[in-house]
Amino acid sequence: MSTTAVQGSNAGAPASVEYVDMNVEVVVIPVSDADRAKAFYAGLGWRLDADIARGDFRLVQLTPPGSGCSIQFGTNLTPSAPGSAQGMYLVVSDIDVVRESLAASGVDVSEVFHEGAGGARFEHGASDRVSGPAPDHASYGSFVVFSDPDGNGWLVQEITTRLSGRVDPGATSFASAGDLASALRRASAAHGEHEARIGHEDPSWPDWYASYMVAKQTGEELPT
Repeated sequence: MSTTAVQGSNAGAPASVEYVDMNVEVVVIPVSDADRAKAFYAGLGWRLDADIARGDFRLVQLTPPGSGCSIQFGTNLTPSAPGSAQGMYLVVSDIDVVRESLAASGVDVSEVFHEGAGGARFEHGASDRVSGPAPDHASYGSFVVFSDPDGNGWLVQEITTRLSGRVDPGATSFASAGDLASALRRASAAHGEHEARIGHEDPSWPDWYASYMVAKQTGEELPT
């Protein structure tokens, strides 16, 4: 008899029911020209994981930097119409840096905006999109949008602090060296304010940094 390790449970399920963790691994997007799509996404710096062709079937897989989820496209992969995938999220820690990178790669990317009314992020050219980042770069509030050559639409959202409960503090991680560097810079600035409040250097700054960075990412109360 085989067994399956249970990684987590669903808080809303009956106490006797347990669930194995389920990770979103791949999103299939419909394209009309696999070579063109491959060149586009590789040009964004996405890692090429696979390019498999067998007869009239082809599968190409790429992964965005730091992402645990990949995209696949190709030939005879999906019946969906090319360009019909919309509202796909890319989450980043610095929306301005990412927008500049996309533009430098030749992508027709929007200006940074925030919502003047709920749902404006999904409506192309919506009048309720307000130019510029969310006030104080509030987490979850700033966006840019762009499309691939077929018109599949991507929504880039800036998240610097997760809502409470969204990240397990016991398994906090950073998706890339850039994300970790950004977290360290924010911790450094906050620690400077902390030392100003206590009136002397804090010899336990590594512990303070660690507590701040975990709390910032998980949405818990920040150390003072």
